[in-house]
Amino acid sequence: MKSEFDFLIIGSGIAGLTYAIKVANQLPNAKIAIVTKADEKESNTKYAQGGIAVVIDEISDSYEQHVNDTLKSGDGLCKKEIVEIVVNEGPQRFNELVEWGVNFDKQKDGEYNLGLEGGHSKNRILHHKDITGFEIEETLLKQVYKNANIHLFSEHFAIDLITEHHLDSKSENHLCYGAYIFDAATQEIIPFTSKITLLATGGIGQVYQNTTNPTIATGDGIAMAYRAKIKIESMEFIQFHPTALYHSTTNPSFLISEAVRGFGALLRDKSGELFMHHYDDRKELASRDIVSRAIDSELKKSGDECVYLDCRHLNMTQFKKHFPNILQKMQEIGIDLKKEMIPVVPAAHYLCGGISVNEFGQSSIQNLYACGECTYTGLHGANRLASNSLLEALV
Repeated sequence: MKSEFDFLIIGSGIAGLTYAIKVANQLPNAKIAIVTKADEKESNTKYAQGGIAVVIDEISDSYEQHVNDTLKSGDGLCKKEIVEIVVNEGPQRFNELVEWGVNFDKQKDGEYNLGLEGGHSKNRILHHKDITGFEIEETLLKQVYKNANIHLFSEHFAIDLITEHHLDSKSENHLCYGAYIFDAATQEIIPFTSKITLLATGGIGQVYQNTTNPTIATGDGIAMAYRAKIKIESMEFIQFHPTALYHSTTNPSFLISEAVRGFGALLRDKSGELFMHHYDDRKELASRDIVSRAIDSELKKSGDECVYLDCRHLNMTQFKKHFPNILQKMQEIGIDLKKEMIPVVPAAHYLCGGISVNEFGQSSIQNLYACGECTYTGLHGANRLASNSLLEALV
């Protein structure tokens, strides 16, 4: 049995879904397949709390400032030309999401509510409460379901890419013809052949004991690309999120969004002392790599298992409005944010390296493209600026 398509997309997060929708709109007669190893709603996108970093208010903000913030967070290892492309195209891609029906929080005057996160010099985070990724995933899937030429295969596991050496071991051409797909229901391995293949398979978080990534984040797309001799870059750059909930029964680790510190939460050690001023002038609003290393340093000095995020001084009415999901989780595990602090530790959060692609998403072999967290575009350098990930996948 063989399935033939014009476009094969492996992964059903924001990268894969937006690509599928755009292809379907441009080429209504094209036969498009989206393959995903779990339920189509399950992806890293679904768990993105914070939002999308986009320059919307050009009076108080600028493209240049967003570019500079990204370069600074990337520790000098970003590709500036890629950063400029992503930042400058951000508003257009954001407007497409709005046109597709994604709702972003607004203020009473109708203007977008722009959040602040670590590493950003200005408020530029567009969000839907603290479940932005969930809102985007649900809305994009509704668009996918409307397109008759998009065929969605859930519970289908991509095993390997079909490349030239499968057809002719002596060939020196480097081409991709699709992928071998395992159908969990029938227990069959089916070749899905395609003119164009897109890998949008997400990150590798489950390699680590503490991670905010869902159980599906096991690096399958990168592994397939590696086996096919496709260029992989900068795999050493794993971003740790500094504030994952320290709780023994929660796996994956529950993420306490960057935006909570942007809202005014403070980091304290076990004795209640503030410590971020020892590490960076931006204190709690330093970039994730700095805050994560600071917490790691404090834990090594003290021997404690976690530090604490203090929200006790914050306006709880406003907190509930901005972070209902986080508040609900705290209530479920018995933490009263008016009286108690949240125990937190750094956890593996985002892969900055991956399949090497150019500004068009083209990999090192023909007819194979990649997009989103499984790629190395050069945007993030050594460390991703908060909320630049959804933006990168869109652009």
